[in-house]
Amino acid sequence: MIRIISDVHGAATALQRVTAQPGLLLILGDLINFIDYRDNSGIVADVAGRSFVADVVRARARRDFAGARELWRAHREGREDELRAHYAAAIDAAYAEICAPLNGVEAVLTYGNVDNVDVMLRYLPESAKFIEAGTITVSGQTFGIVGGGVPTINSPGELSNKEMATRLDSIGPVDVLCTHVAPDVGPLATDVLGGLAKGSVAVRAYLERHQPEYHYFGDIHQPQAVSWKFGKTRCINVGYFRATGRVVHHHAG
Repeated sequence: MIRIISDVHGAATALQRVTAQPGLLLILGDLINFIDYRDNSGIVADVAGRSFVADVVRARARRDFAGARELWRAHREGREDELRAHYAAAIDAAYAEICAPLNGVEAVLTYGNVDNVDVMLRYLPESAKFIEAGTITVSGQTFGIVGGGVPTINSPGELSNKEMATRLDSIGPVDVLCTHVAPDVGPLATDVLGGLAKGSVAVRAYLERHQPEYHYFGDIHQPQAVSWKFGKTRCINVGYFRATGRVVHHHAG
C-alpha cells in the first residue's frame, strides 16, 4: 500500500501523525506555506504583511497575473537584498520544520510550484528520496513521478509547458502517473474560490497518449471535482493536506 498526499504547506503536526503510520509515503509537492489563500497567512505575510498578501490574492482571483507580478515588483523595488535575506531565512526555517517528521520514514517526494528544490534538498533526511522526474516500481506497478507547477506568477517551481512535456516524455508509459499539477481538464483544474484554472496541457496530452490506470495530483486546493474519469484514467486530487489532513491510499499489485 502506498499513502499519497500533496500540498502539505507547512502542516508539520498533521504530517507527523501520518509518518507515524506504516507504509511508503508519496508526497506530491508544495511542502511549505508561502501563502494560505484561506486566511492570507504564511511566509509572505510574515515578511510583507497581510495587506500585501490580500492585494496579491485579489489579483490572482481576477486572473490578473500581470497585476500580481507588478505587486511583487513594487514590493521588492529598492529592498531586494533586505527582502531576499528575510525570505531566505523564513524559507530555510520552514523546510527545516516540515522535513523533520520525515526522518527515518520511507518516503518519496517531488516538488510543487512554491517549492525551492535546492533548499528542500538541504533538509530532506536520507530516508526520503527526491524525484524530479522518474519512476519507481512497487508490487509490479510502475509509478511515474514528475514535479513542478504551471506558469502563473514566477514561483520557484513553475515549469513551461514545453519543460513539463519533456519531463513527461522522459518517464514513458506508466501504470500510475503522479504529478503536482492537475491535468487541463476543467472540473479538476478549476479552483472554486475565484474560478482560477491552472491545469497542465502537457499532463493532459500525456494522459491522452498513454492512458495510465491512475493519475494522482494536487495543486488545486478547492477543486470543482476531486475525482474524474478521463479516458481510461481515473484522475484523483489527493490534496489539500494542510486543510484536510487527507491521505489517499493506493493498493499496488
